[in-house]
Amino acid sequence: MRSFQAFDKVLAGLPLAYPGPGGAVAVLREGEVIARHTWGFADLEKRIAFTPETLFRICSISKQFTCAAMLDRHPDPGVLDADILALLPNLQQSAPAAVDLAHNQSGLRDYWAVAMLHGSPIEAAFGEAETRAVISGTRTLQFAPGMRYSYCNQNFRMLGDVVAARAGLGYGDLLRKYVFDPAGMPTAQVCADTSAMPDGTVGYEGAPEPGFRPAVNNIFWTGDAGLGASLDDMIAWERFIDSTRDDESGVYRRLSAPVTFRDGAEAFYGFGLVRVNLLGRVGTGHGGGLRGWRSFRFNLPAERISIVVLFNHMDDPRAAGLDLLATLIEAPPKAEPKPAGVPWKGVFREPETGLSARVDTVGPQTVKLQFGHGPETLDVVSDDLARSGTVALRREGESVWMDRGADNQSSHLVAAEGTATPDIEGRYICAELDASFVCVAAGGALYGRFAGFLGEGVMQLLTPLAADLWLLSMPRALDHTAPGDWTLGFRRDAAGKVAAVQIGCWLARGLEYVRAD
Repeated sequence: MRSFQAFDKVLAGLPLAYPGPGGAVAVLREGEVIARHTWGFADLEKRIAFTPETLFRICSISKQFTCAAMLDRHPDPGVLDADILALLPNLQQSAPAAVDLAHNQSGLRDYWAVAMLHGSPIEAAFGEAETRAVISGTRTLQFAPGMRYSYCNQNFRMLGDVVAARAGLGYGDLLRKYVFDPAGMPTAQVCADTSAMPDGTVGYEGAPEPGFRPAVNNIFWTGDAGLGASLDDMIAWERFIDSTRDDESGVYRRLSAPVTFRDGAEAFYGFGLVRVNLLGRVGTGHGGGLRGWRSFRFNLPAERISIVVLFNHMDDPRAAGLDLLATLIEAPPKAEPKPAGVPWKGVFREPETGLSARVDTVGPQTVKLQFGHGPETLDVVSDDLARSGTVALRREGESVWMDRGADNQSSHLVAAEGTATPDIEGRYICAELDASFVCVAAGGALYGRFAGFLGEGVMQLLTPLAADLWLLSMPRALDHTAPGDWTLGFRRDAAGKVAAVQIGCWLARGLEYVRAD
């Protein structure tokens, strides 16, 4: 290990490297705390400083705790399959099993994304009634359960609900009894109402320039992302993980066990945890985010290293964690990829999902792919291969293939050609959602909005990609990054008139809207 002088320098530099109102970091090795550090303010206006006892929203890190409670109460999650089916009364296909939900292999469309298709205002209240309506209204899946990966928050909302109901407890009481108390996490709790935190801590949006402002959230989270925890609570969780590392029946051993898809392919997500490879070290971890809050934690079992980073602003906690990890393991500098002169730039459509894939050459050594959650930077390995982690682009002759190992998917990308034309104005109806999409022209530009039982969404600018292929970007929604870019693929009838549009994003795909005028 490098000297603690190097480690301390990185630790002390985090507030300036990742500027924002405040944060917290814990680093553990072999079960011992080697860093327990907080800085900044939990409330800038009231000048409340962060301490190791201050609550943070850990958001999607909550998912592993939901799965921990499930495995504690039901070692065979299959006993919950009928309970999951009961929450999907309108589903017209075979229902996913409980374990499919735990591995994000359910095929369900994410309810925060679908809420935007129902016209939800960005900062609208979204509580129990809205949750039940969106989930119970599900009629189709976006893929066969167990065959693909797609991040889906309500998978864990549903699991938390059915496990708590089986136990005859509220979700918070369930976690307290079966997870928090055994792990020694005294102040961890469900903070379901995202409009405020129980101890008054505040999450902030913005940047050093133009400044930070309190984030407005009005959604209700439970098993998917509803937990609040202090740095000391998270330290207790990491110590609990280390202390039970040799117990085959230990809950974290079961959470982090290898996971596969139904075809036997290795899965990189299971039981609320991502199987990570960080600087060449293998482990498990997860991030979390809501407007105003970002978090990331991981555990590397071979090295017995755990790192937790918590921010009450929108900078990158994963990158901060890697900065600290690099000093602990003396990570070598990243090898420079080989230069290549092949132009990768192009617009494609992935045929299974219907989503657009936009590829650009950032430089002679890197390629940017925009397909899923956000832009992905791939290193150019050769003239015919660019990759990063489990994502690769490869050329076979004139064909471009996209391999997404984490999604269990390999696709021949279809080149999107031609020029988009503006004759797509009109109103389109989605029978499955009983919702609509309206496209209008305003001064030569095209805009679109979604509407449904939750209201009428704001107008968003459409960007042309290719013939009958457009992009609608939605940078703000109920969740802090969802849903991102919506691909709009228009379909014409035999006479050449636009008849329908397929709308989808990385969280909710393959929804058909038929033109109504």
